[in-house]
Amino acid sequence: MDISLKVLGKTFLNAILAGIFIGLAGTVYLAVPNPVMGAFLFGFGLLTILCYSFKLFTGAIGYLVNQGKDTFRYLVILLMIWLGNLVGCFAVGSLIRMSRTFPKLQTRVAAVCADKMADNWGSLFILAVFCGILMYLAVETFRRKELDAVFRLPMVFLCVSIFILSGFEHCIANMYYFSVAGLWSLKTLWLIVIMTFGNACGGMFLPAVDKIRQ
Repeated sequence: MDISLKVLGKTFLNAILAGIFIGLAGTVYLAVPNPVMGAFLFGFGLLTILCYSFKLFTGAIGYLVNQGKDTFRYLVILLMIWLGNLVGCFAVGSLIRMSRTFPKLQTRVAAVCADKMADNWGSLFILAVFCGILMYLAVETFRRKELDAVFRLPMVFLCVSIFILSGFEHCIANMYYFSVAGLWSLKTLWLIVIMTFGNACGGMFLPAVDKIRQ
């Protein structure tokens, strides 16, 4: 394995930036009373990440399938991305808690987190798998330059809106919700791990199927 400290550092920084924008997207989602509008506006976070080449775990995990000899190297990079996303989400959540915006979001985020904490791990895993499929679809569609932008851009917002309105679980978004709610514990960390594996399985589903179809 050959990963320079410069590569790891750059990856970590881009992952923190991705976490920050997921946190900002999560904030507007919590602030907007209309759930459909909130789900649509959340898509701004993923679009920003894609346009600026920031590193989001749920956008990168699907490409593990195609790494071949570099699989272990890519796993290390994925771990760095996951940790950076956590730092970014935690930073935004902590800062929002110190702002006048927090009282307006407190009841909403408490309800969002309560649903997740009351759920069982099997349900969370299933919901995370479906979210992973949609996130890979959004990222891969955006990256396909042969497709017209009229199709690529709406897919980003469609996939994000669908996963939110369907109640699917996004491990990075939930890092932000638990941070702004001030609910980090061993239990919430375990829930994030379950969702991470669910997102990973979902993210790798379509590329794995593509390999079989070839």
